[in-house]
Amino acid sequence: MFGKSLLNLWQTTGLYGFLDLNPSAGFGWGNAVMILVGFLLFFLAIKKGFEPLLLIPIGMGCVLSNIPYAYIASVDPSLAAGSQGAVGFIKILFDSGIQSGLFPVLIFMGVGAMTDFGPLIANPKTLLLGAAAQFGIFAALLGALGLSFIPGINFDLHAAASIGIIGGADGPTAIYVTSRLAPELLGPIAVAAYSYMALVPVIQPPIMKALTTKEERMIKMQQLRPVSKTEKIIFPISVLTVCAILLPSATPLIGSLMFGNLLTECGVTKRLSDTASNAMMNIVTICLGLSVGSKMEASHFLTLNTLGILLLGAIAFSLGTAMGVIIAKLMNKLDPKHPVNPLIGSAGVSAVPMAARVSSKVGQEADPQNFLLMHAMGPNVSGVIGSAVAAGVLMASVPVMEPLRILLG
Repeated sequence: MFGKSLLNLWQTTGLYGFLDLNPSAGFGWGNAVMILVGFLLFFLAIKKGFEPLLLIPIGMGCVLSNIPYAYIASVDPSLAAGSQGAVGFIKILFDSGIQSGLFPVLIFMGVGAMTDFGPLIANPKTLLLGAAAQFGIFAALLGALGLSFIPGINFDLHAAASIGIIGGADGPTAIYVTSRLAPELLGPIAVAAYSYMALVPVIQPPIMKALTTKEERMIKMQQLRPVSKTEKIIFPISVLTVCAILLPSATPLIGSLMFGNLLTECGVTKRLSDTASNAMMNIVTICLGLSVGSKMEASHFLTLNTLGILLLGAIAFSLGTAMGVIIAKLMNKLDPKHPVNPLIGSAGVSAVPMAARVSSKVGQEADPQNFLLMHAMGPNVSGVIGSAVAAGVLMASVPVMEPLRILLG
């Protein structure tokens, strides 16, 4: 009797699960590997300083979701449905915040409250750089459809569009689009999008340096003109109006972004602005990070489809970065009297303000007296708008185009 009790106790330990002694439970050595991946994210965040606000919650979600028999990110099969504790707390966060699309909208509201659109208003041509950086989205969409010819990988147009949006380096937008078009891919796409957002300081500089000369990186731009308060108030209202008229499918994201910005710029709702940009943003970031990390569970993450998504996401993000730099160089050819430092083109991806900081850092490596941060914020904030617009285009067009694609074979 005592021996049987010890055996039952042994079968509830994490070590028993890691050793894969009960295959039907769905745990094994892969969970141990993913826990090590979570520890690696801790190292990158704490030791290397790679976006700790993202990587620490994601890493913790990864660790918690891979602990055998804890069922923190899933449903405990040993408990009756609906009983207390049957559903893990991270699964509750994921279902209510990510699967519903709520967290991305709240994140956009907070980003809007923290964003100054002044650099974009002062230099409107940087909007082209934000638009150019969205090239990676559509390139990855075509790439995903191409991968479908490989046995074991199957991406339809809904899935391909969801994968493509990773190229905008905008985690909330990627989650929002995927929750609408391909909810079964929410886990790997969310992980890929946020991983590449956090790794902007690693991925972008080699691409930027490869596409520019030292002389181009040393280009100093003209000081931006002052932007009036009236202009800053009119801007979010105008953008929202145009979006509502031309692309209603993008309005949830654009609308929340512009609402948050208006709270800050109008000057009469300081308490609401502070809440959106601080308390609410921090709470949602914690919940979203844990939820995203929970989808790094070994049984779902270590698959061919997931590896294909990670590869396409990296390609899309790299293409977006490169295209922004290339368009900036082209602008200099067309208008040599008002030169643009090509480095700010890489900030056209939607990772705010990480991409702008990287542009500034690489510029100062070439010339310590060259301050590009405010100039890079123009394409950076336009990239946020651009990724949301691209998301709206995909959500509006994919449901119409998929039946046609099937019909044409």
